Amino acid sequence: MPAARSPWRDYLELTKPKVVALIVFTAIVGTLLASPGMPPLDALLWGNLGIACAAACAAVINHVLDRRIDEQMGRTRGRPLPTGRLSERRALVFAAVLGVTAMSILSLRVNLLTAVLTFASLIGYAVVYTVWLKRATSQNIVIGGAAGAAPPVLGWTAVTGHVDPNALLLFLIIFAWTPPHFWALAIARRDEYARAGIPMLPVTHGVEYTRLHVLLYTVLLVLVTLLPFLTRMSGLIYLASALVLNAMFLYHALVMKITARVELPMRVFRFSITYLMWLFAALLVDHYLPTTQGGF
Repeated sequence: MPAARSPWRDYLELTKPKVVALIVFTAIVGTLLASPGMPPLDALLWGNLGIACAAACAAVINHVLDRRIDEQMGRTRGRPLPTGRLSERRALVFAAVLGVTAMSILSLRVNLLTAVLTFASLIGYAVVYTVWLKRATSQNIVIGGAAGAAPPVLGWTAVTGHVDPNALLLFLIIFAWTPPHFWALAIARRDEYARAGIPMLPVTHGVEYTRLHVLLYTVLLVLVTLLPFLTRMSGLIYLASALVLNAMFLYHALVMKITARVELPMRVFRFSITYLMWLFAALLVDHYLPTTQGGF
């Protein structure tokens, strides 16, 4: 007889820890880039803890709102709510605790702007995207991507108390990255999304159309990722890293466009996560090991 699963594991699963880890990583990069040296310790620790709690809160609310959809998809039917291991009531209480904790930390220990922007991002993902956009339009991930692109801006404002143009460049990178990242997954899970009645792009416009748009958005992403160098935000270390990573992403997207192998969409999806992590890591290395600055 298999051992009973610890309840804490179910609560942890509700927070989507891998997704939250990527969100917090980009927020930490935003925090570090906002300061010429090391940022204030309060902003670094409390700011990113608050952002992490808010992201976890949004993930739990997403689980609750998507419970019936999750029951119909092989990828998600084993989650705590569809299986009944946790009730919706307990999940909502957990989300409330995380949300109140996040807003208390950010408003009391960081600054009000970061708290307000974080709350707007939470509502944008957990309510606007999950409740409305996800079910309303095939462009759901493009429009809703603004919420997912906010973390580096939140990390930046935790240090500075204002929204900086360079922080918006980080926002723009994640905003352009989100469609090719998520549409690759949507191609792989097209049949499941169709059964659940979710109008993802490969469901409404077909797989070939989506493959083309993954490639086109990857080209857009390549152009956007050059902006930190062109605006002198970053230098040659970042440029060299971005060029290599962009060449790899373009290769993956192009191969997926011209080849119908079934394993390619998930390969592109997984690579896109690695791509974003290394790209932001390159921004960080370049910041602390400055070389010749970019721009013309």
